[in-house]
Amino acid sequence: MQNNLLLKSVQTIKTIGPRRAASLQKLGIFTVGDLLSHFPRRYEDRTHLCSAGTLVQDETATIGGKVLAAQDLKPRRGLTITKLAVHDGFGVFYAVWFNQPFIKKRLPPGTKIYITGKVDKGYGATQLMVEDYEVDDGGDSLSAGRLVPIYPLTEGLNQRQLRLMIRTALAVLDNQIVDFLPGEITEKYNLPRIGQALQQIHFPDGEKQARDARRRFIFEELFLLQLALAMRRREINCSVKSYNYLPPGKLLHLYRKNLPFQLTGGQRRVWREISADLDSSRPLHRLLQGDVGAGKTVVSTMAMLRAVESGLQAALMAPTEILAEQHYLGLSKDLAAIGVEVGLLTSGTRKKEREQLLARIAAGELKLLVGTHALLQGDVSFQRLGLVVVDEQHRFGVRQRAALTHKGNLPDTLVMTATPIPRTLALTLYGDLDISVINELPPGRNPVKTYAILPRALPKAMRLVKKQISLGRQAYIVCPLVEESEKIDLQSASNLSAELAANEFKGLQVEMLHGRMKSAEKEEIMSRFRQGEIKVLVSTTVIEVGVDIPNATVMIIIDADRFGLAQLHQLRGRVGRSSHQSYCILVANPKTDQSRERLRAMTRTRDGFLLAEEDLRLRGPGEFHGTRQSGFPELKIADLLRDWKALEVAREEAITLVHGDPSCKNTSTKAIFAEVEARFGKNINISCG
Repeated sequence: MQNNLLLKSVQTIKTIGPRRAASLQKLGIFTVGDLLSHFPRRYEDRTHLCSAGTLVQDETATIGGKVLAAQDLKPRRGLTITKLAVHDGFGVFYAVWFNQPFIKKRLPPGTKIYITGKVDKGYGATQLMVEDYEVDDGGDSLSAGRLVPIYPLTEGLNQRQLRLMIRTALAVLDNQIVDFLPGEITEKYNLPRIGQALQQIHFPDGEKQARDARRRFIFEELFLLQLALAMRRREINCSVKSYNYLPPGKLLHLYRKNLPFQLTGGQRRVWREISADLDSSRPLHRLLQGDVGAGKTVVSTMAMLRAVESGLQAALMAPTEILAEQHYLGLSKDLAAIGVEVGLLTSGTRKKEREQLLARIAAGELKLLVGTHALLQGDVSFQRLGLVVVDEQHRFGVRQRAALTHKGNLPDTLVMTATPIPRTLALTLYGDLDISVINELPPGRNPVKTYAILPRALPKAMRLVKKQISLGRQAYIVCPLVEESEKIDLQSASNLSAELAANEFKGLQVEMLHGRMKSAEKEEIMSRFRQGEIKVLVSTTVIEVGVDIPNATVMIIIDADRFGLAQLHQLRGRVGRSSHQSYCILVANPKTDQSRERLRAMTRTRDGFLLAEEDLRLRGPGEFHGTRQSGFPELKIADLLRDWKALEVAREEAITLVHGDPSCKNTSTKAIFAEVEARFGKNINISCG
């Protein structure tokens, strides 16, 4: 929809001044195009106007009538009730507003109005608690006698104002918007053209027209998103690496020889796929997906060693300092024996140490660097970056991923996640990546025994912890919050830690870990826990991702019903990382069917992919594995779960279009690619041509 008028400020629309424009900005509405893309979340059927006498208690209805009189009542300090007596042609009813005394002046006697509200038949008179109203000026009503759009709002705006703004914008455009969707696609899928779709999604003539318009914009959004990913994939596939990898050599041989186990079949298969990509002339661009403990780190280490022995540098980026330090310690320990040095760069790295580290990276002296977002800073410069590994990809956006690759000349990119992703989401989140899956666990791992218990059974769970500690093991206890919240009645991690140290685990080392701690504090606590000094670690979900302490065998999750399935599965993955039997105890008193289903699913299966599908079904894709926080573009109207069929069709059409015109030379496709770039270019780092 990128024509000049749509790109103009909303203030070019009559009735929208600076104050209303400021309110609209809170909804992400800056331009006329943004305003027209602010779609209704639902419709109210107000096609039939009622008379007050036919209404029943508590129903919501719309009535038209003429104002006869008005009065203000002040039953107590701070409360003003404004009542308008309105005649609907059959009798009188009362329209009621609270703390809006200006209504008397705005709607003087004689004014014709439509009123929507909840019916109150108390004290013999029919009253309507007003939710919405509109003056009847003899024109086409926006609030009565039709399917009425109900929009997401913010402070300073009401439904009536928003409807008027959108109708005014549509009148100004007057079907002048050029449709960028090809006619053959709209005909093939029986989709309305853009002008008709905009009119019918905001002010539909009927339910079918509203459905068809929504179908058009759902397809459009998914089609453009899939085009963005297909364009990015095309750019990658057309790229040629400026370097070659040497055949696997001594470093890789020694590393594999020193491993205390044989690679699983899944690891070997994925390594063959990654090796083929490394040997290819085009950059590797692959997602390595595997359940918690599947051995992804070993495979990524093998890839980094191939880069190092080919004279290249490798960088591994992790989402948290805890996880980055863990990777650093693990790699340092495993690679010291074969003479490969590893560096660590985080926001907590001291200034002098950082300067020395940056100098060695820039000079090419240091071949392997582990870090957090700190790797993305402008003064971090590699001499010859060949491979980028991004761990727990869902914590980073596509732009952050691309920012690290720009530190080199088309380096290979391997992204990893322990969060199993259903196919529907994988097509959308990682449509620009090849996907490899390790679908088996290393031998010698016992399945984690998982139980859901009520809070009153918590003492029994604590006895299990004490027994495990007596066997030389350690435990995690996870709480959702750090401090008491007035809004949510949950026991905080700080209170629980103190209580456990003074009672159940008196004489044992109990410590607390949370995200608000300084880096040095977190590192010191994790180091002591890793060494076995701390027996019980009370933590928030800061330990959700990647923390690997094989000696920890119990995971107790307080208020487990507050977590999603993907998060619960990640937390459970912190135990069961050795041959010792491990336990996950879910403590909750679930109040909803959805919460109960989540807990049942956790106790029934350890298969992360089955749990991911269930999580997607229960919670929906908007919240699934943090897509809202990942830098991924938020969809305005499409729903990845509900609209999965449209997603697959849109993907096929997008791939066909990109293959048919890879250089964006056709006039018809230029408009589509311009729309893609305008809508998703910032998030997905693409450009046409």
